[in-house]
Amino acid sequence: MKKTRLSLVIGALLLVIFLAVLFAFQVRSTEVAVVTTFGKYSASHTEPGLKFRLPWPIQNIYRFDNRLQNFERKFEQTTTRDAKNILVSLFVGWRISDPKIFLERFNGDPLKAEQQLEGLVRNAKNAVIGRYNFSDFISPDPKQVKFEQFEAEVLKEIQGAAKNTYGLSVEVVGIKQLGLPEAITGKVFERMRSERERLVKQFTGEGEAKAIEIRSEADRRRDELLAKAEADALRIIGEAEAQASKDYAVFEQKPELAVFLLQIKALKESLKDRATVILDQRTTPFNLLTGDKPAAGTTK
Repeated sequence: MKKTRLSLVIGALLLVIFLAVLFAFQVRSTEVAVVTTFGKYSASHTEPGLKFRLPWPIQNIYRFDNRLQNFERKFEQTTTRDAKNILVSLFVGWRISDPKIFLERFNGDPLKAEQQLEGLVRNAKNAVIGRYNFSDFISPDPKQVKFEQFEAEVLKEIQGAAKNTYGLSVEVVGIKQLGLPEAITGKVFERMRSERERLVKQFTGEGEAKAIEIRSEADRRRDELLAKAEADALRIIGEAEAQASKDYAVFEQKPELAVFLLQIKALKESLKDRATVILDQRTTPFNLLTGDKPAAGTTK
């Protein structure tokens, strides 16, 4: 009896599993799925989880990888707006946005999708580069380079057609490699060298102009200081001469006083360092110490 029940349970489980296989399927988080009925499109499933279906051959399930796919363009030559040749290679990140269109256009084959995407990227790249000058890509001044603006324009050119025509969502476009044809490499380097020389001359000229400005300012300041010093010297000399004129006027009125004062000054100068002097005590101005008259031939 127990074996019969166990057999029934096992049989029921197998039946459930069989029915689940026939009438259900699992969509993973990295997948999108398309359901067809008798070979015609029925539904798309972009959310993960358990989904229900009719058994084959009534319905068929197509699963596609929904993760971001990387696609790289070839290294090709393109002409800029100013008629300069440049080599550009792009990379593109894409994923499936509409599984129905993707199945109908490419039969679910990613390689066929990338072949169509390649032509789309080539046309967009050539069109956008034709709106830029050569210096927007290669320049000694990093501020003049417009890589990000160029990539955004190419992405915008691709997105609409890729989504509506191929069921693809292009999310990333970037420059992988940038180069120059051998024919113009020398000219570009010469141009860059000329640009550097121009900058050197510009900076040298600005430096010389600044040096001249600094020297002129220093000369002007020097002249001002010299003029002020000369003016102060003339003022001091004038004041001294004026004071001397006043003193001379007083001395002319009393010449004896002037002689006396000069002798006092001379005496102080000769004795200020405790000098020992051996002279006639009547020698001027030492006669002031004794009150004697000056010796013959000396100044009174």
